[in-house]
Amino acid sequence: MKALLTFLLACFTFSAFSQSLTSKNKVATKLYEQANELVTLKQYNEATEALQKATAEDPIFWEAYFLLADLYRVQHKYPLAVKSYKKVIELNPGTEASAYFSLAESELKMGEYAEALTHLKHYSRLSQPNVAKQPLLTKYLNDIQFSLEAVKHPIAFKPKNLGSGVNSAADEYLPVVTADEALLIYTRKLNNNEDFYQSEQKESKWEKATFLSANINTKTFNEGAQSISPDGKYLFFTGCNRPQGLGRCDIYVCHREGNEWSAAFNLGAPVNGKNWESQPTISADGRTLYFVSSRPGGLGGLDIWKSTLQEEGQWSEPENLGPEVNTAFDEESPFIHPDGKTLYYSSKGWPGMGGRDLFFSKADVNEKWQKPVNLGYPVNTFKDEGGLTVSTDGKTAYFSSDQEGGFGLMDIYTFELQPHARPQPVTYVEGKIIDAATNTPVNARIRITELKNAQVIYDDSTDDNGTFLATMPAGLRYAMTVEKEGYLFYSANFSLDKPATADKPLHLSATLKPITSGVSVVLNNIFFDSNKFNLLPESKVELQQLIKFLTENPKTNIEIAGHTDDIGDQQANLTLSTNRAKSVYNYLISNKIPPTRLSFKGYGESKPVADNTLDLGRQKNRRTEAVIVGN
Repeated sequence: MKALLTFLLACFTFSAFSQSLTSKNKVATKLYEQANELVTLKQYNEATEALQKATAEDPIFWEAYFLLADLYRVQHKYPLAVKSYKKVIELNPGTEASAYFSLAESELKMGEYAEALTHLKHYSRLSQPNVAKQPLLTKYLNDIQFSLEAVKHPIAFKPKNLGSGVNSAADEYLPVVTADEALLIYTRKLNNNEDFYQSEQKESKWEKATFLSANINTKTFNEGAQSISPDGKYLFFTGCNRPQGLGRCDIYVCHREGNEWSAAFNLGAPVNGKNWESQPTISADGRTLYFVSSRPGGLGGLDIWKSTLQEEGQWSEPENLGPEVNTAFDEESPFIHPDGKTLYYSSKGWPGMGGRDLFFSKADVNEKWQKPVNLGYPVNTFKDEGGLTVSTDGKTAYFSSDQEGGFGLMDIYTFELQPHARPQPVTYVEGKIIDAATNTPVNARIRITELKNAQVIYDDSTDDNGTFLATMPAGLRYAMTVEKEGYLFYSANFSLDKPATADKPLHLSATLKPITSGVSVVLNNIFFDSNKFNLLPESKVELQQLIKFLTENPKTNIEIAGHTDDIGDQQANLTLSTNRAKSVYNYLISNKIPPTRLSFKGYGESKPVADNTLDLGRQKNRRTEAVIVGN
């Protein structure tokens, strides 16, 4: 049934009558027969012209009006289709029931919901819907019921055009922005060719857009349906009919290197195949790719799938998001928000306003997608809506529209997203890494891990300026490690349970010390209970980083040094610091680090690095360090 339903959705059927025609006008009937032949050749404009002449020759030729109405419908000329179907019913009240169904479908596509409901009910009374048409009838009835209620309760919606820097007389659509909303990348269609353009936002104004890159855009092929990583370094996009493609359309990725983009790389199997793969969206951590595919195993013609990046660098076999997201109809243009739990997409299957509507679905604590929610009217209308993305702070939605007052055809707009449709609060962290000896930028690897679940949130390298940007959910504690060959790694921890927001991100900086005897690193993510020396589970992330460092630098020996503040008995503090250092020492030995490379010592309160009269100072003094004692 699915194959038949997909066919019904992809095509239109035309009314043709094999019995004797009611018209006795030979010119009109000849034109009607010519039109039927032109329809089989899909020459719809010529067929339409022939039927217009036929009805002019014989104004009561209802069969010609019927076929003409079908042609208007297939060309999305719904007002003309409605007029012609009504003419059919007027001329032949006993006409077949399908006229009422097609009339209702055309009215639905115009937003005339009450009229569509009347004619669908009339269709149901006249005819028992066949098995193939029943799902479509049910969908239309659901759409009408939803729409009649939605228009009674419109939501606040004030779209704002991004201006002449972004938009032009051509089509602009499918906008995506970086986490800091400093860079916008979108598709522009010129001379029937799609290319990427970019615009930078400065002082709340979008600058004049520029051609993205000759390494990505081509003169021969279309590029579109893109997704940019939150830090602006990776661009996933759709390329069609390329020589290296596996199917008609494949998903590609490229990397920004300085101010230029690398050549595009086909993701290959199993993401791409002989079917149609398109419209990728990448999660904030770069490990989950959502995309649209027509591959077998789905629920409809086009479904949303996902693939995860494996440790060895390969993408997993794609997994269908299932009936919680997909339907027997088409789902398209997914966008996964940086919170990793809110998916925005368009659907023809879930109850909507009659066309392709925008929805969002949220994943629960078990990572199961919940029933999608329609974004409401007038965000959604009887027209097709799609291609919506949402800012990191969850307040602003970007989309494209051909509404009046624009600069040309499709323009890019923003609007304030209603609170109920917003994602989980997310912020971003930006930082810079420098060499402690030379004070120059270092291209280093950054890894940020959520401490409670030891989940890696960000794992990438800085750019040539030593800077990085990472998005992550607010309300959690994180460990950050920075590593670079020839340097002692850097350790830090931070919490986003307080005021870091997308418009006021957390700024971090780190200095890397070359590996030389005497240098040390504070192990900021080693944790103990108050006045105890047993390692807490959250310490594992840091301990594994220390093990990794020692494994990669087999000639390096270290001392684990324990320190306390000056609160309490001096001897007790010395004993506590010694026991804490010994706990780390024992953990390293239990993980196959040779004891000959390790030592431990407690210093108690004897080596403060900050003022013990202040809480913050005492916190800094309570520390565990790794000191290079041989290399």
